[in-house]
Amino acid sequence: MRPDLLALAAKLSARDESFALVTVVRREPPSSARVGDAALVTASGEYHGWAGGGCTREAVLRESLRAIADGEPRLLSLSPSGNAGAPRPGMRLLPMACESGGTVEIYVEPVLPAPRLALFGASPTADALCRIGEAMGYRVERSPDAPAKGAHVLIATMGEEDLELLQKVLAADPAYVGVVASRKRFEHVRETLAACGVPRAALERVFAPAGLDLGARTPEEIALSVMAQIVQQRRARAKIQPVVSSKDVKETLDPICGMSVTVATARHTAEVKGTKYYFCCAGCRSKFLQREETR
Repeated sequence: MRPDLLALAAKLSARDESFALVTVVRREPPSSARVGDAALVTASGEYHGWAGGGCTREAVLRESLRAIADGEPRLLSLSPSGNAGAPRPGMRLLPMACESGGTVEIYVEPVLPAPRLALFGASPTADALCRIGEAMGYRVERSPDAPAKGAHVLIATMGEEDLELLQKVLAADPAYVGVVASRKRFEHVRETLAACGVPRAALERVFAPAGLDLGARTPEEIALSVMAQIVQQRRARAKIQPVVSSKDVKETLDPICGMSVTVATARHTAEVKGTKYYFCCAGCRSKFLQREETR
C-alpha cells in the first residue's frame, strides 16, 4: 500500500474516524487496475488512491460506504458479465459496463474505531469489567472527562454521585448506560432525576441493575453479565442500522453504461433541459453530451 495512504489511515485512526481500505486482489486484462493497487474511502465519501478507473470507482465508493456502515468486509467482482456469472461464496458480482472491459476483484475492509467503555467508580466490579473490556479490544476509560456520546457507560460508584453522573451521561447520548444498583435504590434515583427534568425516555434506557440475569454473585461474574449485555445491545443496534446514511442512499443509473451511481458522491454530472444526469466516469459523460448534441 502507498505510504501516503498508510499515513492517512494512521491519521484517521488517531482521530477515531471510520474508513475503508480497498485493495485489488485479482484482475483480468484489459482492466487498468493492477493487483496490489489500493485506495482509502472515508466515511464522508472522500476517495484517495487508485483501485481502477471510472469503471470501478462508483461501485467501490458505494460498497465502501456500506462496509463502513455495517462493519462487514466484502469481496467484489466487477466484470462486463455483471451478475450473469456464477458467484463464488462470499463474493458480490457487480456490472462493469465501460468499454475497456476486463475483470477486477477488489477486497473492501472497513476500519472502525474501537468501541469505548467508560467506567465510573473504583469498585471491584468496575475493575473486573476494565480487564474484560481491554481483553475484548474496547478502549477503556476510567472516570473519563470526555463526553459519553457513543460510549458504553457503567456507573459503579456504590451510590456516590449517581445523580450527577447520570444527568451528565444521559445528556451526551451514550450507546449504553448501566448502573450497579438494586432496583429499589435505582427507583429512587429515577424519580429524583425525573423531578429534575431528565426525560423519562432517557431514563428508560438505563439498565439497573446492570447486566443480564445470569445469576451472577461475585464482582467478576457481575462484570461478565454487564459485558454480555453490552454485546447484546451493540449487535441488536447493528441489525437495525441503515446500510448507508440517508445522504448516500439515493442512487441512479448512468444513462450510457447503465451502472448504478451514488448521487451524493457523483463526480461526473451534466444538466440537459433542466434534468440532471449522473455518470460513472468522464467517458460516459462525454458520450452522453455528444449524443444529445446530435438530437
